[in-house]
Amino acid sequence: MKQFTVIVFLILLLPCGTIAQEKPAPWTLQDCLAYALQYNIQVKKSKINLLSGQEETQRAKAQMFPSLSASVTQGLVNYPSNEVEKNTSYSGNYSIHANWTFFDGGRRSNTIKQQEIQNQVDALNIEQNEDDIRIALVQTYLQVMYATESVRINAQTVKVSQAQRDRAEQLLQAGSISSVDFAQMESQYSTDKYQLVVAQKNLDNYKLQLKQLLELDILEEMELVEMTLTDDEVLTPLPSKDVIYATSLSVMPEIRSSALAIDKAALETKKAQAGYLPTLSMNAGIGTGHLSGTNYTFGSQLWNKFNESLGLTLSIPLFSNRENKTAVNKAKYAQTISQLDLINAQKNLLKTVEGIYLDATSAQTQYLSAAERLKYVKESYTLTEEQFFLGMKNTLEMLTEKNNLLIAQQELLQCKYMAVMSIQLLNIYQKYPIQVFTSSH
Repeated sequence: MKQFTVIVFLILLLPCGTIAQEKPAPWTLQDCLAYALQYNIQVKKSKINLLSGQEETQRAKAQMFPSLSASVTQGLVNYPSNEVEKNTSYSGNYSIHANWTFFDGGRRSNTIKQQEIQNQVDALNIEQNEDDIRIALVQTYLQVMYATESVRINAQTVKVSQAQRDRAEQLLQAGSISSVDFAQMESQYSTDKYQLVVAQKNLDNYKLQLKQLLELDILEEMELVEMTLTDDEVLTPLPSKDVIYATSLSVMPEIRSSALAIDKAALETKKAQAGYLPTLSMNAGIGTGHLSGTNYTFGSQLWNKFNESLGLTLSIPLFSNRENKTAVNKAKYAQTISQLDLINAQKNLLKTVEGIYLDATSAQTQYLSAAERLKYVKESYTLTEEQFFLGMKNTLEMLTEKNNLLIAQQELLQCKYMAVMSIQLLNIYQKYPIQVFTSSH
């Protein structure tokens, strides 16, 4: 058991440099999740905490057995008086002592039960840390995907703006438009380039956050597999909110940990109540010793002083200065707090699930509306652009339609990824597998 613990401990502490060659290129969402769950520092620490707690359980169980100790005492005594035959005397005492508590009101057995519950809580803490990593990675990865598509849209907008500016320059030279119109086109082109820079900065920031979640070096380049999301994936039907919440209550580790905390607090109350009960223990020992300056030999002294002892001790608490009563009352208060913590955890989970469910359903509804709006905005922009270059529309009308198109594209993009992100989070809260999307390099 000890050897296994050491091996697991060493594996958990492997430095990142030893696993560099295992990093995928490019990264999918599943790659990020697998990598983070294996190498994330918080997950590693929680696993080590579990191992430490298991050691405490073994120690608690060992307290049920007798204790055995041996002692050796060597002494030197000096007699400064001139009337003694020898001024210095040497002595030695040797003993082996055993003690075994038969009855302690259930303190030790309840401690073992408490520690076993704590082991379950520690295991659930690992699960909760893994869920936290999944949630953070899903959010950040999809933000990267959103920012990537946003950059692509803005880059295409810049390309269109440049073509329009070049065409407007030709019209200006031909006298078909005024210099004011051309200046507006130049201004719009500059604005679109600026928006592209902003979009690229947002993408870089999200990639940096993703690398930090994966504990990757800040200078390390990270290529991601881009997602190709279909309408079916965005509009995945959701079960009712009540069903999702009921499932989450039964599977989420924070709820199960809170329930276990109540059981642990109840055992603490029993341990405190045991303070009113007597304790019965047995002790036994053997010993011997020797002393210099006598007429007996060393061996004779060891035999003559050899002794055996056996005794029973019954300890009955009579007055403890309110220690026991205070301990019992505080344990009961702690038990009540644990029950309130469970209720609070359930309410927090309900609040979280309700919020994500609302985001998902709202984003799906908005996605349908945004897709329809984008269709008509595209048609309007195409017609307006054609009419502008025919002199039938002014610059302001054309640029307004162009900005409407960009806004419609961004709205559709935002609704798409908000819906997908919310669906993925609801899967995590129900312990369902994270959806595998159609992807292309």
